[in-house]
Amino acid sequence: MSSDCLFEAASACLEARDADEKVELTNQARRAWTEGRLDARADARPPGDCTAGLPPGLRLVGPLEVPRRRLSSAEGQAAFVHAITHIELNAVNLAWDCVYRFRGLPRAYYDDWTCVADDEARHFGLLRARLRELGAEYGDFAAHNGLWEMAEKTAHDVVARMAMVPRVLEARGLDVTPGMIRRLRRRGDHRTADVLDVILEEEVAHVAAGSRWFRHACHERGEDPEQTFPRLVSAYMNGRIKGPLNTADRRRAGFSERELAALGEMQD
Repeated sequence: MSSDCLFEAASACLEARDADEKVELTNQARRAWTEGRLDARADARPPGDCTAGLPPGLRLVGPLEVPRRRLSSAEGQAAFVHAITHIELNAVNLAWDCVYRFRGLPRAYYDDWTCVADDEARHFGLLRARLRELGAEYGDFAAHNGLWEMAEKTAHDVVARMAMVPRVLEARGLDVTPGMIRRLRRRGDHRTADVLDVILEEEVAHVAAGSRWFRHACHERGEDPEQTFPRLVSAYMNGRIKGPLNTADRRRAGFSERELAALGEMQD
């Protein structure tokens, strides 16, 4: 790394547009942090307006403009894997922004989010390799940027960020991935299903990191997390979330029974 500052390293990872460079910088930064070669310095330059780097050839459209394709066709299968590949690269950016944006937290916070970034970079690599086996490349299909839009909305507040990104948007992956795995296996695509099995298990830990630091930040402010969480979901999601919920994995990821009950009442 060219600097010994964790936040500068996070900024470089976040802003890198080439996917291979982003993955390599992420691997380097995580290794440098765990080896003690990076420091979360209190005198570091304050966070600015970082851009989430994505490949320049990637076409971004609104969430409702992404074409729906059936898994029964070769193009549909590749488009499906492409969509998840894009989510994982976005997740690398989200993890690094959690590091870059929020300062003065315990070292364990940065341990968690540098680890999440490294995991997400590996997930991206697994899915991109599978996409290539299907005869496609990342960037061949349009994608949307909904995850990063929520990061921008919560950039001012670590409590809102931990609630809305890992505990709402990323936790949605816990809800939908088991069904996707079942569909893939019914169609005989065990290779993609095996990758999603790995990702699902590790995403539980990622959402759990969000739960852990959401509660930490709430307690630092003297707020009740179980009251704060549904209030934030109501504010940012207009009081509605998609169901059904994977309550078993959400419990493993740190959701309380009161939180699950509140989310249940908000389901579409």
